[in-house]
Amino acid sequence: MSDDAATLMRNQKIILFDANVIFKLCSVQSPKGALLLTHFGFSTTQYASMVYLQNGKAYTQSHAFFEVVKQLGYPYKLASVFSLLPNTFNNWLYDKIALNRYTLFGKYNYCRIPSPDDAKHYL
Repeated sequence: MSDDAATLMRNQKIILFDANVIFKLCSVQSPKGALLLTHFGFSTTQYASMVYLQNGKAYTQSHAFFEVVKQLGYPYKLASVFSLLPNTFNNWLYDKIALNRYTLFGKYNYCRIPSPDDAKHYL
């Protein structure tokens, strides 16, 4: 992958915050997603974390989150101050939030249908 940043995830909320189109999303279940996951040594059947790819390096769990938010600009990049905490704590917290994401952020009975303008956000 070139200098482009890619985020492999099952959630499209990043589009709402990525006004400058920094990130390119790719479904983990798509052929491109499977190819990228395989290339970086991740499972293509069990998804434990968002995977963020930048400049040939893969980030997961809290590392992926902090790499993403620090590029989103204010006020989101303020969350990167928590990256100073120990990795074990940050990853534990990431896992707890991920496990309880529907309780914390709600669950929808439908998937967001991308608009034609959203195409620039996908690989």
